[in-house]
Amino acid sequence: MMVSTRGRYALRVMVELAEHGPDGYVAMKDVAEKHGISLKYLEKILPVLVANGLIEGVTGKGGGYRLLRKPEEYRIGEILRLTEGDLVPVACMANGAERCTHECDCRTHTLWSGLTETVNDYLDGVTLADLMRKEQ
Repeated sequence: MMVSTRGRYALRVMVELAEHGPDGYVAMKDVAEKHGISLKYLEKILPVLVANGLIEGVTGKGGGYRLLRKPEEYRIGEILRLTEGDLVPVACMANGAERCTHECDCRTHTLWSGLTETVNDYLDGVTLADLMRKEQ
């Protein structure tokens, strides 16, 4: 499993918003400049975060984006699943995947299942607040 730029940038945006706290809105132009990310690319990621209730945006003077919850209430796994889809190492483990015809006799199924569980448990055990502490 490899996290794409979409997932990595979403995490950077979320940490940046968390560091600014709940009181003010952060302009994505500023985030894009600070992190060297294309504003156009961020504009493709933000609607997913808004539509799923992670952040809210306001347009106009003084507008921007902010978190809707406390940083400790955001699990990294939640953010990555929204931007990356299923966090699975092989296609046959993905939600909605057609049942594998070899599942009954697949000697690697438990390996992939265990890896999927480990990755998801780890990412769900880390919050934005944890990332903020590690960055400081």
